[in-house]
Amino acid sequence: MSDAAAVLDDLRSEGDELDLMVGGLSEAGWARPTPAPGWTVAHQIAHLAWTDRASLLAVTDPEAFAGEVGKALATPDTFVDEGAEAGAGLPVPELLDRWRAGREALEGALRAAPPGARFPWYGPPMSVASTATGRLMETWAHGQDVADALGVRREPTARLRHVARIGVRARDFAYSVHGLPSPGEEFRVELTAPDGALWEYGPAGAEQRVTGPALDFCLLVTQRAHRDDLALDAEGLDADRWLGIAQAFAGPPGAGRTPKAEPPGASAAQVTPEDPAVPDDPDGSHGDA
Repeated sequence: MSDAAAVLDDLRSEGDELDLMVGGLSEAGWARPTPAPGWTVAHQIAHLAWTDRASLLAVTDPEAFAGEVGKALATPDTFVDEGAEAGAGLPVPELLDRWRAGREALEGALRAAPPGARFPWYGPPMSVASTATGRLMETWAHGQDVADALGVRREPTARLRHVARIGVRARDFAYSVHGLPSPGEEFRVELTAPDGALWEYGPAGAEQRVTGPALDFCLLVTQRAHRDDLALDAEGLDADRWLGIAQAFAGPPGAGRTPKAEPPGASAAQVTPEDPAVPDDPDGSHGDA
């Protein structure tokens, strides 16, 4: 559980950082529109609370969760928005308490899960580590939407490593949802971490390469910024194409954002809220390059 425990520690920190942004907001602050069309700050937090609840149900009551999957299949185009809308309609103190309690309950359930446990999900089954990683990615991405709405510039942290790794591993999925064949060879991805370290993925001698700041890569794969606003470089036609379609979330391609005349990494991109595209980690090395 050591790897999973480390991811859970980072998930808690990510949630706590977002909590600091919204915990003291006025009613007007919660009603601010975010880059997601039709979603306010309240919708963003309501969505996270809703997904935490679904994750907790999957961990603690798989049969009941199967019923939730059935509801999602019956209304695939609306069930995410409906969950956010219902939560956003709550009084702010109630919504905030619900989100906080859900985060704590999910963390406790995941920490108590036996080694090797796997839980049902809307896609493939999830391990403790993959569940925590997916929740961290989504908390960070929706937290970016909130930060943009509030005009807050967040300091990037080493927790971005989890988001980056999902984005790298989701490469072939991004090609598939665009109806494109996946490249046969691995890419080399070199990302500069917030502390200046280099996060490396793929063989060093690969011809197809992507380099740049880890923050920019994470903004790209969560579609919280347009590629033109990010300092990412691609070597090779396949790598260049990937940067135009990359996504770390499951489901159809998001609409993305239009380019802005802002510094790279300054803003977030809009996508339909989704799950991680690569929810499981066969080698158990979450967070490792």
